[in-house]
Amino acid sequence: MSSITISRQMGSLGFHVARLAAAALGFRVVWREVINQAAIRAGVPEVALATIDELGLLGMHPSFQARQAYLDAVRQLMEELAAQGRVVIVGRAGQAILQGRPDVLHVRIVAPSGLRAERIAQCKQISLDAAQAQVEASDRARQKYLRQNYAVRWDDPALYDLVINTERLSPEAGAALICSALEMRQPKPTDKTTECE
Repeated sequence: MSSITISRQMGSLGFHVARLAAAALGFRVVWREVINQAAIRAGVPEVALATIDELGLLGMHPSFQARQAYLDAVRQLMEELAAQGRVVIVGRAGQAILQGRPDVLHVRIVAPSGLRAERIAQCKQISLDAAQAQVEASDRARQKYLRQNYAVRWDDPALYDLVINTERLSPEAGAALICSALEMRQPKPTDKTTECE
């Protein structure tokens, strides 16, 4: 069974792309449920709040032990979801946690910072400056989360099988690309070519 992870930048329309791809494939979308279930399993609800609060507005600082218990629970949940298959996992470092699994397609959804800020300003009906600040804070928080907890760079292209830029591609086109990539993906490399480039 195949699964998909979606990493997205704030304002990139990544969640919309994920929902469209899941609907086309008959997969289910998992997002904040991972946070909540992991916090329940680990018995650390404060970590769930701190994780959702990527802009740091709540000022929560869970202990190292609480954060580690949460990360262990997230890893366990991700592995269970991937084993079940037919799921699109949005966020929560799925590309890092499941990077060694041949049955998982890893996708990153991006767009230029200015466009993302425009989308956020329009969606939340806030000023462009406030939206730009939110986009930048979100990018920093997501980068930090992956670096601190999984020792990977969020923007490392080697973590992804497919990167989609929604500046020129609609969410529908992005979802279609994901469906095609999943269909064409080979679980194990079989190309016997002798070319190096």
